[in-house]
Amino acid sequence: MKISLIDDVIYRYAANDPAAAGGAERYMWLQTRALAAAGWSATVGVWTALPPGERTRIDGVDFVGVERGDTIRAVYRFLRAERPDWCHWFGSSHILGPAIAAGKMVGTRAVFSAQFDLDVRPRQALHARRRLWPLYAFGLWASDRIFLQHRGQYAGLAGTLRSKAHIVPGIVALPPGWQPHDGRTPYVAWVGVLRQPKRPDLLVEIAEQSPGVNFVVCGGPSGHRSPPEYSDSIIQRFQKVPNIRYLGHVAPARAIEVIGNAAVLLSTSDAEGFPSVFVEAWAHGTPVVSLKIDPDQMIAENGLGAVSGSVSGAVKDITRLVVAPEQRQVMAARCRDYVATHHSSAAAVRIVEQALVGRSAPSLKAAQGFGRP
Repeated sequence: MKISLIDDVIYRYAANDPAAAGGAERYMWLQTRALAAAGWSATVGVWTALPPGERTRIDGVDFVGVERGDTIRAVYRFLRAERPDWCHWFGSSHILGPAIAAGKMVGTRAVFSAQFDLDVRPRQALHARRRLWPLYAFGLWASDRIFLQHRGQYAGLAGTLRSKAHIVPGIVALPPGWQPHDGRTPYVAWVGVLRQPKRPDLLVEIAEQSPGVNFVVCGGPSGHRSPPEYSDSIIQRFQKVPNIRYLGHVAPARAIEVIGNAAVLLSTSDAEGFPSVFVEAWAHGTPVVSLKIDPDQMIAENGLGAVSGSVSGAVKDITRLVVAPEQRQVMAARCRDYVATHHSSAAAVRIVEQALVGRSAPSLKAAQGFGRP
């Protein structure tokens, strides 16, 4: 079986480019690499990183330069040349419908991965060119399979589309060694691009109300789903709070190091999908304190941190946990057990293969036990 994608940031992650940023793209890279390791043929088209037609292989995945110019024509020519069984699309865009139609012309089936909860609601999904949402809605309808990250997305998906939906876990490598909590500096990590849905403004409020706790923040500016100058105003606020250490954009490996040495990871987001940063934190034994985001109640039901519900609640949870390394160590063991069971390459590949290769009709069967120990 052969699967193809088109995305530049996936290439940056594969090439260990320190400028790489984006949880969705990292999610897709790890999944594609796992499929290649399991025997799939995998190609990723890139718009700018390689000259048109040039090929290079990284970890079993072929990267191919795509011609510049008209996007849909380029997609068609790339798929006609590669002839994949499946083309894997992710994230909401008005070009989804036309791109899938181009693939159908060469006999390529389409799988779409929702990476943000609004991706399953076509009228609300687009950040840019919102009036073109019918093209995106057509793409969801034309997809042969739809991959979701949690049951909440399934509940938000139109009933006519649910028959082709599968929940596929994100992948993370479980490090054999990790820092015990009695040896960690008790700071709070916040990692994410500085866009409005992630609510870094609430991070500022929490830090101001927790003067005895240090916060280490990783993340560069972004205009995605955010007003102009939003990131700059947030950075200025960071610089005024003495217990916030703002590192800016850092390489992915450095971000994981910050997470892996923290007492807790803080999430202030209003909207997400299933944050890959949660899974990275749990793999390194770092509990998550989240104001709002808890896909399928994973944190609450599995004891992987705390769901605070408010700024004052987060202040209390953080204050309680940073001074309790023994309690965090118990949580850490649960976090790593959860990741080992549900977020391994084998677990994700098994569900993907059932969805794309299995003879049975698409269903949610593969996800019935997802997240429940």
